[in-house]
Amino acid sequence: MASRRKEQSPEEGRLIETDVLVVGGGPAAGWAALSAAEAGARVVLADKGYHGTSGATAPSNTGTWCVPPGEGRAASVEQRFKRTAGLADRRWMLRAADQAYENLQKLVEWGYPFPSEEDGSLYIANLRGPDYMRFLRQRVQKAGVTILDHHPILELLGDDNHVAGAAGLARRNGASFQVLAGAVVLATGGCAFFERTLGGTGLTGDGYLFAAEAGASLSGMEFTGKYTLAPHGSSLNKGLPFRWATFYGANGEVLRNARGEPVTNGIGGGERQVAEALLAGPVYARLDLAEPAMQDWLRRGQPNCFQPYERMGINPFTDLFRVDLKYEGTVRGTGGIRIVSSDCGTGIAGLYAAGDAASRENVTGGISGGGAINASWAIASGWWAGHGAARHAHRRQGRDGSRLRPLGTTALRGGTAGPAIDLAAAARTVHDEIAPLDKSYWRTSATLEASERTLEDIWSRLNRAPPATGIERLQAREVAAVTASARWTVAAATLRTESRGVHRRRDFPGESEAQASRIIVSGLDRVTAVRETLALETAQEG
Repeated sequence: MASRRKEQSPEEGRLIETDVLVVGGGPAAGWAALSAAEAGARVVLADKGYHGTSGATAPSNTGTWCVPPGEGRAASVEQRFKRTAGLADRRWMLRAADQAYENLQKLVEWGYPFPSEEDGSLYIANLRGPDYMRFLRQRVQKAGVTILDHHPILELLGDDNHVAGAAGLARRNGASFQVLAGAVVLATGGCAFFERTLGGTGLTGDGYLFAAEAGASLSGMEFTGKYTLAPHGSSLNKGLPFRWATFYGANGEVLRNARGEPVTNGIGGGERQVAEALLAGPVYARLDLAEPAMQDWLRRGQPNCFQPYERMGINPFTDLFRVDLKYEGTVRGTGGIRIVSSDCGTGIAGLYAAGDAASRENVTGGISGGGAINASWAIASGWWAGHGAARHAHRRQGRDGSRLRPLGTTALRGGTAGPAIDLAAAARTVHDEIAPLDKSYWRTSATLEASERTLEDIWSRLNRAPPATGIERLQAREVAAVTASARWTVAAATLRTESRGVHRRRDFPGESEAQASRIIVSGLDRVTAVRETLALETAQEG
């Protein structure tokens, strides 16, 4: 499929025409671009940052759900399914494991430097984030993909029933540009809700907003109660070392559970006790359960986890240090754009979603999938979405694009009736309604109702304010996207009157079998939440 590029660069409001546009810069975006290119499509990848360094994977080490073919794969799926709060789909889990393993073998064929085992075989179950993303960028370039670094997309372009491109700005000078495409893949990552986490600065739920403006819905947005331990004041949300931690109160005494046992393992059974204690005051930790050999393994295998301690001049294995629980939203949570087809279609013609931009309920249900499951999902869903987009673009060749219009609304156009809004203050307000432990680790009807009122006010003010111009459009759209994501989260959490997975209700502490279905949210000015079973029944009756 040939691409007709009217201009070489979009820096000055120029136009690019291509077959597939991939929006995002993380692993899902890279795999989607490679997949579409392999299918014969001309591909443009537009990244808010620099493809290869932006997003949550680039500064991290991540495992993968790496299960070789054979009987063990079905057993692995079944074992994992038991921990998904009843909302995953075994068929999707199996095909995700299949595709992720196949693509890890592609990395081997392409020469990615996996480490070797003692017997000389390659250990392919772990990916070193900086190396992985640098290697993936090189493969994307080699495939002939046009990479637009530092060119955030602000909105999609489409007509009444189809998406066929996007518009954005160049961060260097704020100039507008457009990409007309036969299909679009949203691989924009999850939403960190302005929480300061490693690689999370640009993760503002942009793709969720774009999809909703095109008419798509979201699913799993109530499963955002995922937190990870970090040294106090640090953005390093890498919790593995806390498996070997003992926790202490401000008085220096060991925290104890209801049975009087010391609270340990902050990424397992001890997490809830740590969260409860943090509501009352400071909590401290020491990695005193790690034997010397384990200490050495942790330092070598997770070197970035120890940089904050080195800066503070402490030895975490012997010294007490203060800890926080960092909110991770849908980055390590579950929710995202609802997937309705095997090629990661969104239900809107020409629009696909992959990675953390998509709901991961199919593979992880109502619990966190990060890192290994999410990493494999990014590989698999990116590959499927890229192929699906390429096929769609091929079918759309020769269609008239004169009816396309910009689909973006909030913060871009429409408002003039109200005063200008302080975007930084709005961002802080939204963060403070969604990130605190007593609002998202544990929820109640009262806290959800209060958050809904505050968020609706921010959304209304964003819509009434004069539209942003120039480079400020990016910040305005990020605030709009996070606000919208928070509103969808609150709506889904309000409807789910039970505790399931990482959604915890103090007023409904038990799990209800009658609510063992997904919740679909949609809408912009008016948000609706409905149980998937009811939505399907209504559709069949209609």
